[in-house]
Amino acid sequence: MGKTIAEKILAKKAGRKDVQPGEIVTCRVDLAMSHENARLVMRHFDKIGVDKVWDPDRIVIIFDHRVPAESEITAIGQKEIREFVKSQGIKHFYDINVGICHQVLAEKGFSRPGILLVGTDSHTTTAGAFGAFATGVGATDMAAVWATGELWLRVPETIKIVVNGELPTGVYAKDVILHIIGKLGADGADYKAVEFYGETITRMSVASRMVMSNLSMEMGAKAAIIPPDDKTLEYVQSRTSCDYEPIYADDDAQYVETYEFDVANLSPQVACPHSVDNVKPIEEVEGIKVDQAVIGSCTNGRLEDLIEAAKILSTRHVHKDVRLIVIPASWEVYRQALKQGVIETFINAGAVIINPGCGPCLGAHQGVLAPGEVAIASTNRNFQGRMGSPDSFVYLASPATVAASAVEGKITDPRRLLR
Repeated sequence: MGKTIAEKILAKKAGRKDVQPGEIVTCRVDLAMSHENARLVMRHFDKIGVDKVWDPDRIVIIFDHRVPAESEITAIGQKEIREFVKSQGIKHFYDINVGICHQVLAEKGFSRPGILLVGTDSHTTTAGAFGAFATGVGATDMAAVWATGELWLRVPETIKIVVNGELPTGVYAKDVILHIIGKLGADGADYKAVEFYGETITRMSVASRMVMSNLSMEMGAKAAIIPPDDKTLEYVQSRTSCDYEPIYADDDAQYVETYEFDVANLSPQVACPHSVDNVKPIEEVEGIKVDQAVIGSCTNGRLEDLIEAAKILSTRHVHKDVRLIVIPASWEVYRQALKQGVIETFINAGAVIINPGCGPCLGAHQGVLAPGEVAIASTNRNFQGRMGSPDSFVYLASPATVAASAVEGKITDPRRLLR
């Protein structure tokens, strides 16, 4: 019986010829990532009683959630982590001036085909865009990884999702994955691996594929894998000299479910409060007044996202009643956007540019909502209170839809402004 990508990677990391869905296996971890929550991991690691981490070269720590520190508590935590990094000899440490963890993992060549990557962040699934089995874990599990280099996992069943059709103007990867989440539901892929196929996926850029893997977590996916192709390998080879092995599913691999989507006639999609699977086509939500618009995050803060939003803003200005916040996903993206004049376009349009980080996405700082306020954002979650007050409302959409809405002061179909 054939095997899926997830089954093959976990079998390899468990030192097994093969594994079966539902089995509990102990796997060797290739890379372990944490951000500021490394402080909590440190506390559990201390309780284990091990003096040194198993391999300081396989641990990556990236500050991104509250950068620069927005409070004394955060500053103390970051200070403690910096001291731990030095004492343990962890060389892959990225302080407040690099970017959002999932973007940095890709840029620095850590996200590679065939590896087992774990992170103390739910959107670690992003690295699945490179053919990795990448998944989020808790602080206790990560402490065990720091101590032993191993982690037990239940082998997940795999869902196959096939996406075909050429995307219409004004429709992007964000719209595709929101549409899929809306159809499958927030629990549609609970503790299952997802594999993406189809001509639409093949045509997507690496950045767009990262959107697909990133947001798959919002339908419960344990991992969200896109088989590596020439685009993947070209990107990875330009970023690292480390070894990696692309892994592919067998032709007769067994999938628990197979879903097919034709997106040739898809319209822009919007996830409405307070659930990511509460998805509606733009036609059903146009006209809702917004107070704040956010472009960025680990989901949609890459250069292609900023460029698409800038197309709409190049000859327009942000509505007088809207605050537009733009957050490049990394300083590399920021520099690229500066060189191409994209940042200047945003500034001229009246946007506020903030440093790369997670800030407003999780309601930490740099754009918290007041009671009754409405935001439209290219971020990944719209739970009640996610971006500030529990009495605020967050709609999720593509960067183009966010930009169009910022101009009109209400949720707006970007296709009208892209003509």
